[in-house]
Amino acid sequence: MTEQAGVEELLRASAPRVLGALVRRHGDFYGCEDAVQEALIAAARQWPEQGVPERPGSWLLTVAQRKYVDQVRSEAARRRREDTVALATPAAELLAPAADEAGEEAADDSLALLFLCCHRDLSPPSRIALTLRAVGGLTTAQIAAAFLVPEATMAQRISRAKQTVRAAGDALALPAGEDRTARLAEVRHVLYLVFNEGYTASGGEELTAPELSAEAIRLARLLHRLVPEDTETAGLLALMLLTDARRPARTGPHGELVPLAEQDRSRWDAAPLAEGIALISRTLPRGRVGPYQIQAAIAAVHDEAESAEATDWPQILALYELLERTGPNPMVTLNRVVAVAMVHGPRAGLDLLDTLAADKRMARHHRLLATRAHLLELSGEPGAAATAYREAARRATSAPERRHLTERARRLG
Repeated sequence: MTEQAGVEELLRASAPRVLGALVRRHGDFYGCEDAVQEALIAAARQWPEQGVPERPGSWLLTVAQRKYVDQVRSEAARRRREDTVALATPAAELLAPAADEAGEEAADDSLALLFLCCHRDLSPPSRIALTLRAVGGLTTAQIAAAFLVPEATMAQRISRAKQTVRAAGDALALPAGEDRTARLAEVRHVLYLVFNEGYTASGGEELTAPELSAEAIRLARLLHRLVPEDTETAGLLALMLLTDARRPARTGPHGELVPLAEQDRSRWDAAPLAEGIALISRTLPRGRVGPYQIQAAIAAVHDEAESAEATDWPQILALYELLERTGPNPMVTLNRVVAVAMVHGPRAGLDLLDTLAADKRMARHHRLLATRAHLLELSGEPGAAATAYREAARRATSAPERRHLTERARRLG
């Protein structure tokens, strides 16, 4: 990892904790988020040249605090608020390291920030987008890719969401009772998307962004401890662990993508794999089964197989059919297509794949074309498969995926 990449990783990991600390102090999400972004920009410019501070979180919090006070002072209409900030925050505090707020005690702030971003006044898509931006550290372009919408549309959505949270004026605190239950689903969805972006980056030169997946797992653990009785939260954590266990085998010596069927399973991380299997085994019998528990069960079937050939595809197909009933979406259908092909043959999968082509969200998605190419290859149609692989590569936004698909087409001639 280059020094610049190391700085970027540190900033992404620190940002939500610093934002949580600042929001907790001032209660102004909109202004604090702007201040933290300015502090991140300053760090990105200074740290590569001057070195990373001994306490990077404290450095960011101190700079963000100064930026926030500057914002307050620059608005004549908010003189009264400026006086409040000046009285509540002594000058010495602005200059001193704030390790208690940017360090370990700020861990719970990240979780409280998650719930704040999932505010009741926001629409579900806005809650997810804002949380991905503020807590996950994703760029607007990455979030737009996750939602399959234009970047400009996502930028407007995030801006409106910030304004809504600011107008609501809620304090940074963990919700309780029915409010917490109602917002759990959106929080889980956010963590799921953050994890997926870390496991397979939507763009750029690297296949994965491990710091995002690690942060999603960290927050999922916090959420599970907060609501240990919630089976879907347990299912989500199990899914993350079972999926992330494969990370060491997902790339080759030159960073190339290695598909699941070709991975060296001896390289899978045994600790999260065992933890994930134990967690989903305890969770499934406890109550109503939801989409995350089913996905975790699917991951467990894959992970427990000694080889790709030994995979219990009929069981996986049955689980995907159940998942499509409980949490239908185009990606679930796409995965069921693969399971159908593995159980009933590639032609059956191709016939089912045609039904997805009418879905506007998937019609031009590279994974639809990549799946078609794979099934054509299995059907013994190398020419058509190569054409589909090349078109899928053209549409892929991730460089490793693009190279993988291009190589597949080259091998077929």
